[in-house]
Amino acid sequence: MRRYRVASALALLILAFAAGRPGAASAEPPSAVPASFSRAKLERAGDYIRNEIATGNIPGAILLIQQHGQPVYFEYFGVRDVESKLPMTADTIFRLYSMSKPVTSVAAMMLVEEGKLSLDDPVSKYIPAFADVKVGVEKPGESPTLALEPVKRPITIEDLLRHTSGLTYGFYGDSAVRKLYAQADLFNGDDDNAEFAERIAKLPLAEQPGTLWDYGHSTDVLGRVIEVISGQSLFQFEKQRLLDPLGMTATAFHVADEAKRPLIAEPMPDDRSVSPIAGIRDPMLPRIWESGGAGMVGTIGDYARFAQMLLNRGTWDGRRYLKPETIALMTSDHIGPETKVARDQYYFPGETSGFGLGFAVRTAQPPDTSWPLGEYRWDGAAGTFFFVDPKDDMFVVFMAQTPTHRGRIQLALKTLIYEALRN
Repeated sequence: MRRYRVASALALLILAFAAGRPGAASAEPPSAVPASFSRAKLERAGDYIRNEIATGNIPGAILLIQQHGQPVYFEYFGVRDVESKLPMTADTIFRLYSMSKPVTSVAAMMLVEEGKLSLDDPVSKYIPAFADVKVGVEKPGESPTLALEPVKRPITIEDLLRHTSGLTYGFYGDSAVRKLYAQADLFNGDDDNAEFAERIAKLPLAEQPGTLWDYGHSTDVLGRVIEVISGQSLFQFEKQRLLDPLGMTATAFHVADEAKRPLIAEPMPDDRSVSPIAGIRDPMLPRIWESGGAGMVGTIGDYARFAQMLLNRGTWDGRRYLKPETIALMTSDHIGPETKVARDQYYFPGETSGFGLGFAVRTAQPPDTSWPLGEYRWDGAAGTFFFVDPKDDMFVVFMAQTPTHRGRIQLALKTLIYEALRN
């Protein structure tokens, strides 16, 4: 299998942009590993990805490790699609799914900084349909029933950001409320964000607001709040205020240019069963609904700019997007023991992490690892992931399309990266 390594001036320029240094091309390729990393151990990460391709688990992938604003490791592996056999390249477009959530969360916090939105605001202030929302409570018996009870307090903007709104997803779990979500056909047709918010407000909440971390459509509703405040569509606002200024020109809610279809990465043919979380099967198809929680597509260079901005505490290329104290607020734990927010078997951040305003946040070191406290991260259902490590002044972005193998690959790569860093 052919190996596609970054060694050209163009690729170096892409990395320079990702580092926030437009136009600056390094004289050394990314393979010039800094002293903080072991070159030999770092290559084990590449060997691991090559083995995943050779054994038929994934068609290809891209891995970027960037420290101190410079690429430590940036390599393309395999192909975008085993059917087209086109090579993986820096302009390959990936379905980001839930890696859309941090982008929407940053956009919302820009409005918070401007005083147009408050974390304490009830969602019903912006979407009146949520004023009448009810909580679904299962009543035991020979034939269990679902009773509807009033909320003890309104859903707030903070609840949407930290996934404590009671809004859930219908593609996992078997509770009565989750079954209602699955049966609601939320992705049939093509509603805009306003219509989607109205529809989901008619469904019962899975629990009382502020009581349980429950992964679901919170960020989609947050996207509608952004629209109400800004008077723009979610994409228009994000494009104007965040995406275009950062140079994230390939990031959108679908691929509008038919000529770019060959750039879209695909999973293996037997690994394409991921449910259409945001109604997405074919990212080429234009959609009215702009899912702030799962709808975006983008490239590794685009997301690298976003990650570097976060690592820079809100700045990139001389422009400030958020204040350092806002980044600190977003990346601190908002569901710690003092909040009494519960965690069930579907607590995806894991027992050594809390959750901030849009990110999982490392609060304890997992056994037998050197993963740092304060690292924050998220991933996507199709296999992409990223994490930002302020302690080591580093971020990592991994792009692949593999719904089935994503968790295993993410864990293995992160372990190998930190073994190389702590050499």
